[in-house]
Amino acid sequence: MSSQGIPWFRWLPAAIVVLLALLPFAAGEYFVNLASQVVIAVVFASSLNLLAGYGGLTSLGHAAFLGISAYSSAWLATRTGLGHGITAPAALLITTVMGMVFGWISLRASGLGFLMLTLALSQIVWGLGYRLVSITNGDNGISGLTRPHPFGWDLDLSNNYYWFSLLVGCICVYLMKRVIESPFGASLRGTRDQPRRMAALGYHVWAIRWVTFVLSSFFAAVAGLLYVYFHKYIHPSVTSVPVSAEALLSVIAGGAGTVYGPAIGALLVVVLKNYASAFIERWNMMLGIVFLIIVIFMPAGLMAGLHSARRRLRGGRA
Repeated sequence: MSSQGIPWFRWLPAAIVVLLALLPFAAGEYFVNLASQVVIAVVFASSLNLLAGYGGLTSLGHAAFLGISAYSSAWLATRTGLGHGITAPAALLITTVMGMVFGWISLRASGLGFLMLTLALSQIVWGLGYRLVSITNGDNGISGLTRPHPFGWDLDLSNNYYWFSLLVGCICVYLMKRVIESPFGASLRGTRDQPRRMAALGYHVWAIRWVTFVLSSFFAAVAGLLYVYFHKYIHPSVTSVPVSAEALLSVIAGGAGTVYGPAIGALLVVVLKNYASAFIERWNMMLGIVFLIIVIFMPAGLMAGLHSARRRLRGGRA
């Protein structure tokens, strides 16, 4: 402990962020771009963690919000010629409104019914992405997009975009952490663990879950903007079930219901998907094996495993 009685590990996230900010000075452009993709995946997985980890509402349709945000920004930019200062807030607003509608529909059920409703809604979005050619350009996707230049900051440079995405990612994770640690977060965990008791105490369980669904869709929309800015291209496949499954896998592998667990899981998934696949042809099989090992030896996720190792280490020193 420090002199003020604050455990050193509470400062660990800030130290990691500082080290990540220094990454472009030590790594090449490939690894910087890979790190940008990790940041996007972290924001996306963390947004799903609000719903699945803290709300106990497992969704297989979260990629729909990523795609709606990305397509809204791309369509407004290419068809209306509006700048990013307008298209970005508009995309966030459109996606959040869709989150309100999808949440109202999905929360008519719970458990497996909720999962199937989110899957069905995302499949509708996925199908519209291919069929609404006049809006989405179908299987060809929307290309020729640009990155914003906030305050004259040229995000076309890989290092600059990485720092920008890292800044946005840190803000999003911090805001989600504040939500989780607030009284609303406590009530959300209560609806996950004891919904009937929470209802008996006077809490509106459905409303708490709906607000969480909307918040989750908003942060997924932020990830969608980062995604379309990074790739400068958007395709209907971004709304597919595998994209949602990868985010859910990140949450489970890293530790559902933990603040930083999804970040660890997202790092694992993105590295295996983009880096290990260059050396291993069947990287998805390797991902499955890694996930199986995590479930067997650390059923609560990597974050819980790290906490357990730290406690054992402290106990050994004592």
